[in-house]
Amino acid sequence: MENKTLDLFMVAQIKTAQIKTNHTNNAQTSQPKPNSIDSKAASNSAKLATKNTPLVTPIKGNIQVFIAPHRNLYVDIIAQALRSAGQGTQVLLVQLFQSGINQGLNNPRRLVENFEWLRCDAQRDLANPEIDLTDEEKAAVLELWDYAKIAIKSARVGLVVLDEANLLVTRSLVTEAELLSVLEMRSPKVNIVLTGSSMPTSIYDYADQVTHRRN
Repeated sequence: MENKTLDLFMVAQIKTAQIKTNHTNNAQTSQPKPNSIDSKAASNSAKLATKNTPLVTPIKGNIQVFIAPHRNLYVDIIAQALRSAGQGTQVLLVQLFQSGINQGLNNPRRLVENFEWLRCDAQRDLANPEIDLTDEEKAAVLELWDYAKIAIKSARVGLVVLDEANLLVTRSLVTEAELLSVLEMRSPKVNIVLTGSSMPTSIYDYADQVTHRRN
């Protein structure tokens, strides 16, 4: 009697196990198979993304900052610009607040070939902190600034020198954020030199090289 009861118990366990196994197999079988078309499309998208991702990030030109207590366009900066022009590089020197008669965008000075030198078309010293700029004077400065921005972004020139660039911010003609943005968006082929008696903090930190002059 005991053996018969044990046999029945074992048969019941086996049947229960078989039912569970069949249920699991059915559940696995009912899972949808991946769509081969979707898989192929995903694979192609991944390949395309990899193909469009540059393997090497282009190296941008250098940003140099020269800070000096006096308003001087130092000889070595001019020498650097002349040397670059002599080697075939297009050079743009913009003295935003240095003025003179018959100056401005329509009257550039050319020391040598490949060298364009611009000064502001105004009748007085625009860097003087004791004077307020007229609307006409502001427009003359910003005209040169807009011209320099185009040159920096388009790689029309290989070297841009912005003399007294700090005064753009000091005199509230350009925000510090805008000045920084122009430097960040420069063409990889353009090197930039900025001079001034001081320099906004973000520009100072962003520059590749900063030189302080004592005199």
